[in-house]
Amino acid sequence: MRTGIAFLSSASFRPTSLASLSHLNSCHSPLDSVFRIRKSVPRFSIPFRPFAAMASAYKPEQARVPPALPLPPPRVSKFKIALCQLSVTADKERNISHARKAIEEAADKGAELVLLPEIWNSPYSNDSFPVYAEDIDAGGESSPSISMLSEVARNRKITIVGGSIPERSGDRLYNTCCIFGTDGYLKGKHRKIHLFDIDIPGKITFQESKTLTAGETPTIVDTDVGRIGIGICYDIRFQELAMIYGARGAHLVCYPGAFNMTTGPLHWELLQRARAADNQLYVATCSPARDTGSGYVAWGHSTLVGPFGEVLATTEHEEATIIAEIDYSIIDLRRANLPLQKQRRGDLYQFVDVQRLNS
Repeated sequence: MRTGIAFLSSASFRPTSLASLSHLNSCHSPLDSVFRIRKSVPRFSIPFRPFAAMASAYKPEQARVPPALPLPPPRVSKFKIALCQLSVTADKERNISHARKAIEEAADKGAELVLLPEIWNSPYSNDSFPVYAEDIDAGGESSPSISMLSEVARNRKITIVGGSIPERSGDRLYNTCCIFGTDGYLKGKHRKIHLFDIDIPGKITFQESKTLTAGETPTIVDTDVGRIGIGICYDIRFQELAMIYGARGAHLVCYPGAFNMTTGPLHWELLQRARAADNQLYVATCSPARDTGSGYVAWGHSTLVGPFGEVLATTEHEEATIIAEIDYSIIDLRRANLPLQKQRRGDLYQFVDVQRLNS
């Protein structure tokens, strides 16, 4: 089995030294404090400096430890991605064959990368997860969903980010995404790091932690269509994960997800655009189609977002497949237009990510 590059994230904050403010204790009023501060700072005391000098003074390279990696040159600059927003039923065999058909049709239309939804082979419920779970590491008959993805990736010579399925590993269950290369080999396996536990009275209550175990490792893989970071649904809310992927040279972050009818209208598109704009990379999401008769009703609206936070393609809530073009040269353009990497205030703050070696 071939695995992708995996990283363990650890963040720390190193406060900068601050000048003592004890002299303000002698001030007689808040306004007096303001006037004393303003009088102590000469006007126009900071001379104008060219951008390069300012960037140097900001020490942007110190904002990340280890420093951010440059974007690796992808094998292709432009390619088509397919987001397969699938209807999901209680019939597992039907779900697998239905997903196969959608992937093959997308490949026939020129898609080189296919993204599937979160929990596409099973109803989304704590009761269903143990019943539909598969032993991915055992493979074969123990994991028919994953075997299908491997076979289609190999036969059609495409990269597949296989949404997610319930995974059984020993006595634990995970919400797991598998990524397959064009040779059909498993390139990486991402277990959902942030479990979806929510309680909004009168709206939605759900606790994945009742049955699922949280993953421990962010996952980034090198594929024929670029370096891809993986998150699953609730993972998208945590910007630190996307920051790690951006710093490690990801071109694209894929989030199979199933936002609900309460948080979906408010946050689904907002979070995708924020993760893309903050890190100046592509973000792709894929949801199950909406089924108002199921216990958990998905919002839908699978979407591709560009590195400027622009929505490039999206759909409604019905079953559909979006095929759109990704152009990695746009990442370089946007980073040249708005050079955030050079403007980070490494003199004031630091982002820290620690690579787990030999993982």
